[in-house]
Amino acid sequence: MTSIKITGVEKRFGELLALSDINLAIEKGEFFTLLGPSGCGKTTLLRTIAGFYRQDKGDIWLGGELINDVPAYLRNTGMVFQNYAVFPHMTVYENVAYGLKVRKLPAQEIEKRVKGALRNVHLEGYEARTPDKLSGGQQQRVGLARAMAIEPRVLLFDEPLSNLDAKLRVEMRDEIRAVQKALGITAVYVTHDQEEALVISDRIAVVNFGKIQQVGPPWEIYKNPVNLFVATFVGKINALDVVLGEDLGSGLRRAQAGSLSFAVPSAGTEGCSDAVLAFRPEEVVETADAAGVNRLSGTLVSTAFLGTVVSMELELGGSTIVIERHRPKKGDIPATGNRVEFAVPPESCFIFDKRTGARLRAEEGR
Repeated sequence: MTSIKITGVEKRFGELLALSDINLAIEKGEFFTLLGPSGCGKTTLLRTIAGFYRQDKGDIWLGGELINDVPAYLRNTGMVFQNYAVFPHMTVYENVAYGLKVRKLPAQEIEKRVKGALRNVHLEGYEARTPDKLSGGQQQRVGLARAMAIEPRVLLFDEPLSNLDAKLRVEMRDEIRAVQKALGITAVYVTHDQEEALVISDRIAVVNFGKIQQVGPPWEIYKNPVNLFVATFVGKINALDVVLGEDLGSGLRRAQAGSLSFAVPSAGTEGCSDAVLAFRPEEVVETADAAGVNRLSGTLVSTAFLGTVVSMELELGGSTIVIERHRPKKGDIPATGNRVEFAVPPESCFIFDKRTGARLRAEEGR
């Protein structure tokens, strides 16, 4: 197992600053995910770790070795690509053995490693098949086996599941996670899929515009976003422009969104007036309690039945918000045009500075 340390890394493509002051410490055996929208720099960072790109500033360490000047083929990293990257004219066995033959390993050692890698990805018996006889998921397993066969110091995944259908994505992400943990190998995984990142990762780095926005375990990223970008990119969220008003006591402050009034946590909001109030759809409580805090009523605009959840879009006070009803029963979905009573618990509210997007909260967090 090998750790990865990245300090002050910067990468430019002409005038474009693709990576800006990247600092990360990835632990041995950790499954670490780079999450962000297309063009944010996550794949550039992965390819810089692999050695396909050379950073303009900063250092990259694998274990105790500074690898700035080490070419890609000597870094001993295993790469799994988005487009499978299997050789169509080779059999499964030949594909997995390719990197070992390049390294001029003895035939007996090659056979041992190929068999072990295919066993890890459940492709025993497929050795003689060519890629055109395999499904997309099986081809990606070949790519994973080939990367593992060389016994790399780290495994690097460049959106490996984006070409698979929804069911295969779930199967393969679980398999990748299981194999990685069984082998104890350090993995860096690139994806734009928030659910995938939350499920598969030990820790996540959220990336945008070439900068690290937040690093932490999935729970922390989702439940404690440090800025408005992280809150809106990772999972669904309602966001309303508000003006912060008077102190209400008990650690609460008035937040006004047009005709809508909320009581929100006041800690960290001192000196700020223009803000963004955000809350997750699943945090909303349906209630008929007229005395409830942050009790509101909205007109149902649309519904989406998602199996275990009904997502309901409501219009109120000129704003549109989404709330969720979990484990709906038959006939439990209200008709469009109905009024829905609900409340937003103050402790479920995130407050962000409207100008900077930074989270406003007490020093110690929520």
